[in-house]
Amino acid sequence: MTTAPLLDRLHTQMAFVQEIDKLKRVLRRNTLMDGSRRENDAEHSWQLCMLALVLAEHAPPGVDLERVIAMLLIHDLVEIDAGDTFIYDPEAVLHQPERERAAADRIFGLLPDDQTAKFRALWDEFEARATPEAKFAKALDRLAPLLANHHTEGGTWALYKITADQVRRNAKIIEAGSPSLGAYATELIELSIKRGHLSEG
Repeated sequence: MTTAPLLDRLHTQMAFVQEIDKLKRVLRRNTLMDGSRRENDAEHSWQLCMLALVLAEHAPPGVDLERVIAMLLIHDLVEIDAGDTFIYDPEAVLHQPERERAAADRIFGLLPDDQTAKFRALWDEFEARATPEAKFAKALDRLAPLLANHHTEGGTWALYKITADQVRRNAKIIEAGSPSLGAYATELIELSIKRGHLSEG
């Protein structure tokens, strides 16, 4: 028979599970690669985990892939409260840390104390980008929308008149997490420029 403390813990965990279902309704600026509709945050998180599995050989030697995937699964949960921040909107980016820290306090705080500490530590690690795991996770997080924009003839780059220099600056995070993926991102950027899908500005 389930003991009362264990049942209480389960109810607490299930309340968190119910809350994070809201991630499915947070829309991102970029579309799916076929351009049919906007992507939601849950789909984005799933795609990043798949990228981590498929592209694991491009991670720095010794990287703990399980830790990378854990970070990728939780990194955008804060957007349930804070919303998706468009990286090319300087005003939104300026206030992003404050909004997301408050969201992390509330959302991870729904879990039992030990899991609150574990999940929050993973989120903080991802945000700090100080470990090889966090750098690789962040590289994948930047690579995914670049792929989407490349495959949709410029996508949000064209819609919001983003320049190649802006994209190159943001793509530096990809190189910091994986030199080979950084080189691939540069190749896609230059190809997008050549095709007229990204302006030099």
